[in-house]
Amino acid sequence: MSKQLWETRPLEIWGRAKALRARWQKSIDESAEQENLLLAHGNTGEVDWRESFKGLNIIEDNPVGAMMASVSDSFARKARLASEIRGWGREICGYVQNCWGVQFLGYQLDNSPFPLRDMCVPFSDPCDQHTKRGQQCMDFSPIPRWGGDWMMYLGERDPQREVEMIEERVYNTLKVIDDIERIFGIEFDDEKFVESIKAHRQVGEYALKVTQSMTNIPSPLGQKDLYSFYTLGGLTKVAPDELVDFWKSFSDELQWRIDNHIAAVGNERYRWMEAHPSPWHYLRYYRYMEQYGAVCVGSQYSHMMAGPIELKPDGTMDRREMIPRPAGTEIRTREDAVRAALTEARGHRFKDDEYFRLNAITDFAKGFKVNGALMPLYRGGVGCTLTRKEQGLQLSEIGVRVMHYEGSQPGDRTDLDERRFMDQLDTWMEGQGLRKFEE
Repeated sequence: MSKQLWETRPLEIWGRAKALRARWQKSIDESAEQENLLLAHGNTGEVDWRESFKGLNIIEDNPVGAMMASVSDSFARKARLASEIRGWGREICGYVQNCWGVQFLGYQLDNSPFPLRDMCVPFSDPCDQHTKRGQQCMDFSPIPRWGGDWMMYLGERDPQREVEMIEERVYNTLKVIDDIERIFGIEFDDEKFVESIKAHRQVGEYALKVTQSMTNIPSPLGQKDLYSFYTLGGLTKVAPDELVDFWKSFSDELQWRIDNHIAAVGNERYRWMEAHPSPWHYLRYYRYMEQYGAVCVGSQYSHMMAGPIELKPDGTMDRREMIPRPAGTEIRTREDAVRAALTEARGHRFKDDEYFRLNAITDFAKGFKVNGALMPLYRGGVGCTLTRKEQGLQLSEIGVRVMHYEGSQPGDRTDLDERRFMDQLDTWMEGQGLRKFEE
């Protein structure tokens, strides 16, 4: 690559992230052998089920389905076919299709047996596929399943309304905990639950620093590399002490890269953002865009670990005020702990920003100093497409160049025309007066 402006080098912490991710996958695969229970999903945002219940592991379709699409497109296709011939159409989320297909096949990519789930607490998010996921694993091998709503509303945030909505979730969450204790005979560890809340608060602060570091020019990190980290502690479970140490080390390394002018793209001259996940089977477009000196600084989705962020009057990106915890409130009981966790989770609903606070997308663009935005129009999963056109119009109004492209869903390559996608990228960049450096 020509016209190098800044030094580039691999991330030193990448190996640790890979090891943590591999350990999580191993715990899932060995759940039955270790006589541990396996909870499907369980990423409801308020309870760290893995830490709070001894001998309980958690699996979530999003990272598993995404990894399957990235590592072996042929196996992912085989899995989706196994799901489709049972009546599930292509409008179903690709993550789900991949994981359901493996369930129907009975074996994973490495030929190991499919790890059957013992219980299910579906994601209570507005994406139309989340609660459906829990139904299929329950129908396949009858297991307990608990559903619940995470209510949302239009208009300005109403603190009293938020409190009432949280109380409804407190009741539902306490019921799930009681039911699991009763049905499976395992005890909920309240002390570990409280410790996990404290740990996730610390992680949120370090994750915010990671997000803020990518507003720097040049960015010390690109979106493709950020994807190796952003699920750790959220969709991918890690012990609280390791989690805090990892995110601290990650944020420290990025600050060191800023101080020493280490860049993700050595000839950065163009910054672009995304909205929602990338097509996981075709991540090469990130490296392709680097030939134009272009770096992707992420999306509201990939920066979700930082919590809700907004553009401040001084032009920086910082934490948006969340629902305040009552002054002087102490955690004395399980109910207090659940309420505290839910209050923070409610404040971190990045979906609120996507659907109901559309100026959040322009805040993001201004704070990260972007020139352009790639906005996917996926055919499967309403949560991956809702408001994309409106967001594109808003970005265009502030001078951000927008390109839309079509595909099935991040975990499904069926309807993504890769050649057309690359041609679109060339046309888009050349239309802005940019050519690849080697040309």
